Amino acid sequence: MPTQTTSGHNGHSRRTVAPGLEAPGTRNRICQLFGIRYPIIAGGMVWCSGWRLASAVSESGGLGLIGAGSMHPETLRDHIRKCKDATGRPFGVNIPLMYPELETIAGIIAEEKVPVVFTSAGSPKAWTPFFHDRGIKVAHVVASTKFALKCEEAGVDAIVAEGFEAGGHNGKEETTTMCLIPEVRSCTTLPLIAAGGIGSGATMLAAMALGAEGVQIGTRFALTEESSASPAFKTFCTQLNDGDTFLTLKKVGPTRLARNAFFSQVREAEDRGAGKEEIAALLGRGRAKKGIFEGDIENGELEIGQNVSQFKTILPARTVMERIIDEYDRLLGTLRPL
Repeated sequence: MPTQTTSGHNGHSRRTVAPGLEAPGTRNRICQLFGIRYPIIAGGMVWCSGWRLASAVSESGGLGLIGAGSMHPETLRDHIRKCKDATGRPFGVNIPLMYPELETIAGIIAEEKVPVVFTSAGSPKAWTPFFHDRGIKVAHVVASTKFALKCEEAGVDAIVAEGFEAGGHNGKEETTTMCLIPEVRSCTTLPLIAAGGIGSGATMLAAMALGAEGVQIGTRFALTEESSASPAFKTFCTQLNDGDTFLTLKKVGPTRLARNAFFSQVREAEDRGAGKEEIAALLGRGRAKKGIFEGDIENGELEIGQNVSQFKTILPARTVMERIIDEYDRLLGTLRPL
């Protein structure tokens, strides 16, 4: 299906809404809920998702998220204010509910009037009322139907169902996105966002066919120019092949990592039956920062998704958005009835 373009400022072409991806006020509930043009959310990834990436995705018609999990409270406030200066469009903040300074973080989000919060790694009941009372939309990340139903009980506005292909912290169930999305769709009527292994128009179309109404994309946006990850980390990731990431650290918290010297240490300890305490000591503090943000490729924790092997170039976030939408439109137009 063709997509129309109009002339934007500085002579650049600007896309209008493509068939199948409706603007606010039409059929797509994710677009309506968040006030965005395309139902594409950039994951709030630790050490990758600062204000530059969030604002770039929002400016391109999606929903950018700032990853609060790697930020001190005042650092988060600074990123929120810079994001507001960079875009007048909606953006959000992702909060792991195990965050040690959660009350302070929640207070800053409320004070700064951030319109959307994505929560994860905890019970959605704990903070959804607080954010709703302040007019903030809430989406919660789950990896099973059990927790999708808890989201319904908590009254969240949308559910993110994330398969185990995703990078970073993961569900213990190890359910793939292809299996998880239809299962969650069958048990809830809430707006549903698919995550895990999605980074192209083709995978977005597949997720929508399975019952999702939007997608959350991490790895592809982690490897953009605006991502705050180290250039060394980005370059390393573009050289990975299929089978180069593994779900590990299961005794501490399932995490998908790329193979490196630190991963080999973890694998050796796990293979000989090391306990939770030994694994936690090996992990220590700041491993993800060391690898993703500081670029210590050998000794850092390199969190990245299973689909990383598909991405061989570092692109601007706007280009990533445009390519996803273009591929989605093109493939949607090729579908024919049986």
